[in-house]
Amino acid sequence: MTKAYIPPEVWTWDKESGGRFSKINRPIAGTTHEKELPVGVHPLQLYSLGTPNGVKVTVLLEELLETGMDAEYDAWLIRIGEGDQFSSGFVAINPNSKIPALLDRSSEPPIRVFESGAILVYLAEKFGVFLPTDPGSRAECLSWLFCQMGSTPYLGGGFGHFYAYAPEKLEYPINRYAMEVKRQLDVLDRRLADTRFLCGEEYTIADMACHAWYGVLVLHNIYDAAVFLDVASYGNVARWATEIETRPAVRRGRRVNRTWGPEEKRVMERHSRSDFD
Repeated sequence: MTKAYIPPEVWTWDKESGGRFSKINRPIAGTTHEKELPVGVHPLQLYSLGTPNGVKVTVLLEELLETGMDAEYDAWLIRIGEGDQFSSGFVAINPNSKIPALLDRSSEPPIRVFESGAILVYLAEKFGVFLPTDPGSRAECLSWLFCQMGSTPYLGGGFGHFYAYAPEKLEYPINRYAMEVKRQLDVLDRRLADTRFLCGEEYTIADMACHAWYGVLVLHNIYDAAVFLDVASYGNVARWATEIETRPAVRRGRRVNRTWGPEEKRVMERHSRSDFD
């Protein structure tokens, strides 16, 4: 442990703090510059990045198209490392300045939706799929969806930050968040011991949301922490994640707005099915 930190009486913003994310996070909201967002030809305009939260939405959109729904969309890249999320155009859609953000131009006036969970529910209800209508099944689906929304910050902003991105590795926060991430994996593993998907036999937006984080964690070694977290011990999660990744829509959705990895896996912007060719 390093020397104990003694908080000042009044916290002030040090723009150099935050390590890798020092230029992304700030203690105030609002815009930093004027810039309108681009608009494509489709009713659904998505402004995002291929992080797990962004992938949730692109996977759902591709799943909708896979079922034959008229859910064509334009996916525009928001480079959060360059501050695109603080532009006037983006803040007008999401005052919280986080990806993803959706603008549905099929209505007048257009409908804005922000927060990945809200976008999943909005699209599932709009198209009538991937969200059960039976009250009990719907409650189960939404429970797992919001479980993910409330729990995953401990994985990404907690464990991922202190284990992989913080300027120095500190034992206390790494242990604190590793314990919580493993507890979350155990919750999923116990559930998936009894069910094919999180809500039973039906694949839903809850699976899409959880797979974007936990499926990738157990299959793709994010944060280079697979051994540290012993992800191989969560066999039911791995079985579930592997099945989901065989879906063509999932494979496509994971490529949209992706800016890293092999070039053949990147689709920086998505405007039509041919962009995957």
